[in-house]
Amino acid sequence: MAVSQERAFLVLAHTGREESRRAALETIAGLARGGIVPVLVATDFPELLGGDADPTLRAAVRILEDEVPLERIELAIVLGGDGTILRAAEVVRGADAPIIGVNLGHVGFLAEAEREDLAEVVRRAIAADYEVEERMTIEVVVLDHDDREVARTWALNEATIEKATSGKMVEVVVEVGGRPLSSFGCDGVVMATPTGSTAYAFSAGGPVVWPNIDAMLLVPLSAHALFARPLVVAPDSVLAVELREVPANVGVLWCDGRRSTPLGPGSRVEATRSTTPVRLARLVRGEFTDRLVNKFSLPVSGWRGSGR
Repeated sequence: MAVSQERAFLVLAHTGREESRRAALETIAGLARGGIVPVLVATDFPELLGGDADPTLRAAVRILEDEVPLERIELAIVLGGDGTILRAAEVVRGADAPIIGVNLGHVGFLAEAEREDLAEVVRRAIAADYEVEERMTIEVVVLDHDDREVARTWALNEATIEKATSGKMVEVVVEVGGRPLSSFGCDGVVMATPTGSTAYAFSAGGPVVWPNIDAMLLVPLSAHALFARPLVVAPDSVLAVELREVPANVGVLWCDGRRSTPLGPGSRVEATRSTTPVRLARLVRGEFTDRLVNKFSLPVSGWRGSGR
């Protein structure tokens, strides 16, 4: 059944958590009261609105693509942690709809608000009272040992080449801008965006890069090499990681921890800046420094700069 040209918002939640389900029902109800069509991904509908859910809410919801095309979505409200926001970025990829995240996880670095702010998020979303910030993504291409393209994907946070066998390293050659840089055995290599600098790359000892800086990162994971430091390169660079053509040198490519591609000996993974950014809705244009302090609970006592 098609719907009229009413405003439509996508609601995405971590369906495996009861708190997320309650937050989703609250969001759907608030949107419906505000004259917005709440839209769910088909697989989420039975998880969020099955069982004893209010029949009125069930009747208000429409299904993405079946009843509301993706291009009709004005905004995606995401309820969960960073993993749920990454899923939302995957769902709305290629559309204009920005994403606003309400953190129900732990750090929730990509989220704009916390659970207690949900009613205010819904109110401001309905009023279109937000700004949109574009975040760089990377396009990722996988070539086999004969240089044939076998996969093409993308990432908001990072593309990670990892060893496929727990007891063995993966032997790689890393390349920047078409020139070989070094080769070593390692647990893997992370190629990240500034957004991803506070995710897997951060855990691996990489630098934090402010999101308004155009750059890409390369961070080796437990490399057996004298020179295997994290690198920050220009956004128009081509980062590449090749698996050396030696027996049993197999790995796996993970993009944002969601999409995987097996890698055999001689495989090559290239990462370049994508022309399609992810759009995040922001309620407050705060400083990224403050976000770091708040999310990581960093100590700032003794700071005297406020009086200057």
